[in-house]
This record gives sequence, C-alpha cells and structure tokens, in this order.
Amino acid sequence: MPFITTSDGVEIFYQDFGSGRPVLFSHGWPLSSEAWERELKLFADHGYRVIAHDRRGHGRSSRSRTGNDMDTYAADLAALVDALDLRDLSLVGHSTGGGEVVRYAARHGAGRVSKVVTVGAVPPYMIVTEENPDGTPLEALDGIRAGVLADRSQFYQDLTTPFFGADREGSTISQGQRDDFWRQGMLVGLQSAYDCVKAFSETDFTEDLRALDVPVLIAHGDDDQIVPIKAAAYRSIDIVRLGTLKVYPGAPHGIVGAYQEQLDKDILEFLAE
Repeated sequence: MPFITTSDGVEIFYQDFGSGRPVLFSHGWPLSSEAWERELKLFADHGYRVIAHDRRGHGRSSRSRTGNDMDTYAADLAALVDALDLRDLSLVGHSTGGGEVVRYAARHGAGRVSKVVTVGAVPPYMIVTEENPDGTPLEALDGIRAGVLADRSQFYQDLTTPFFGADREGSTISQGQRDDFWRQGMLVGLQSAYDCVKAFSETDFTEDLRALDVPVLIAHGDDDQIVPIKAAAYRSIDIVRLGTLKVYPGAPHGIVGAYQEQLDKDILEFLAE
C-alpha cells in the first residue's frame, strides 16, 4: 500500500488512481479516504488522476499523539502533494477536509493549486461568537469530545442520525451507509479523534479564504445539522475573491443519495470550466 512519511515520522496512507489532471480529495471527521470511494471511481472514469489520503490518526495512517491540528494537517498534505509532484491540482474537501484544503491552498499551494471545492466545510470559523451568532456553541463541541471519550462506538452510531439527516422526513439513508460511517470512525485513534474536534471547530480560516486566488466552489446542504450553512458557506462566499456558491435544498451534512449524485455532477462541471 502507498504511504509517504512526514518530517515527524508519521506515515500517511493514500490512494492514487487514473491519469490526467490531478484531483485530490480530503475527508471529513471521523472518516478516511474511503469516504470518497464513489468519487475516486467516477472522477477517474472521467479522465482525472484521483488521490485521497487518510489524515494522520485516521484510517490506515499512523496514529499520533502530536500534530492533530490544522497547521500540521495542511503540512502533511503539502508533503503528499510534493512527494507526488502534483501540479494544476484541484482540491476537494468535505467538512474538516474543507478546512484542510483551504489552509493548504493558502499556505502551501502557490504554483500547484488551480481550483478548490469545499463541501459542507467548516470555514471560516465554526464556534459561535458575537460576530458569528449562527455558529456552534462550544458546549456542543465539548459534548462531542465527551462522547468520543466515554463510548466512541455508540457515539459514532448515534452521530449518523444528524450527520445523514436520518431524523428528517423522507430520509433514504441506509443502515449500510450508517454502518460504514461507524466502521471508518472506529479506525481513528482516540487521541486523534479527540484532538481533531478542536482542530476543525476552533481554527479560524478567514485569512486563508482571503488569500485564495483561484476559483473556489463552495457547496453546502441547507439542512446541514453538523456545520450550519449560515455560519459556514454563507460567510465564506463573502470572503473569497473568485467564489461560486451552490446550495442543495434539504441536503444533510453527509454526502449521500441524490445529493451526492448532483454534487458529483456539479464538481465535474466546475473542474471542466
């Protein structure tokens, strides 16, 4: 299996298929590159080289007690992109991965990155403040940490309900999809899972968004119960210079079903522009 080794000795697993212009996918918490399996096949079938990695501590990458923060995640991504010498690169990031690709592109991507796509992403800043009244209360994030620490197996099972909108009328999420979320989540080291909550929720990406000088597609479901659209996409689109906002009515945080089908079409169209 392919790995790269970071400067602090962490092994980062990645998948790499196809040929053509490269597209790199970054997953959400607490998942892995396997969250993008449909896209890896679909985009490779459309003539792209597709790459997806497991964030440190997640999936098949090394578990690490250190470096579970957004600066290091972006540096790990830079190490992977440099090792593969990827250029004219499009980045696609979901949730936490959206923050990761924005920070990478802003700080490391000059001369390599040509387009950025965020999906249900955490930028610009997730926590509720006076300037961000639609954000998430810190107490809710503390609850996530407590759930992970106390009984992460049951917590991940319960989390699939708001993540996929299973509590909404007309939901078509399958038990298999919920089980796969749990399976991926259980591969994350406890330390990494716990620390990543702070990384995705308390990192301010405002200046990263301002620094982007490439086209950015900001995609978000308007029924996202994990990353509320008002605090995320609606604020991000006002910050980026070359942004396009795509809102999916009734779509949840998790990328599944008809939402996934339309999103994939929209991303392929954006990349082809």
